Amino acid sequence: MNASTHPIRCQCGAVQGTVANPRSSNHAVCYCRDCQAFAHYLGKANEILDARGGTDIVQTQPKNLTFAQGSGQLACIRLTPKGLLRWYTRCCRTPIGNTLATPTLSFIGLLHSCLGEDAVSVEKSFGGVTAWVHTDGARGQPKPATGGLGRSVWWFLRTAIRARVNGDYRQTPLFRPDTGAPVAVPHVLTPEEHATVMEAVRAASL
Repeated sequence: MNASTHPIRCQCGAVQGTVANPRSSNHAVCYCRDCQAFAHYLGKANEILDARGGTDIVQTQPKNLTFAQGSGQLACIRLTPKGLLRWYTRCCRTPIGNTLATPTLSFIGLLHSCLGEDAVSVEKSFGGVTAWVHTDGARGQPKPATGGLGRSVWWFLRTAIRARVNGDYRQTPLFRPDTGAPVAVPHVLTPEEHATVMEAVRAASL
């Protein structure tokens, strides 16, 4: 890959593509319990979460994503009826990222798991972590310090507003251009499924 792109790939290799303009992204670690629940839902908590339950996330615009193969393997869930769309691959349950339920707010938080196993390469492409958010959900005591929240909010507002004005929000491989619906029908967790994953989060924090 050249300096203007970074590879995106699921663990089995069925889904592959690139992320363009990596330096326009925002790099954060999220400790919220919903991100932890997603990792447990996929059965990959030990691979996705760090020792404190954090998820390494690269925030970028969907227009920067290109899937060269395997886009038909994309699936998504919602932890609750109004929750984020949490994208992953059916083939090997590799997490891809989180979006809002509508393409009009142009945003995706890519999980590090689909960006390669080399943390140095990820940091070289996207820059180091600049925000640590929702730290009240972290495992253990004392909690990690919150940092960079204002930077992340400003990045989101600036990026989403610009994409809305110039029409970039329409460029996304995750929503249908004609209807704006997700390319995969979201599975909303049942109350029983939600209780199961949240109990897994609680148990892991003990």
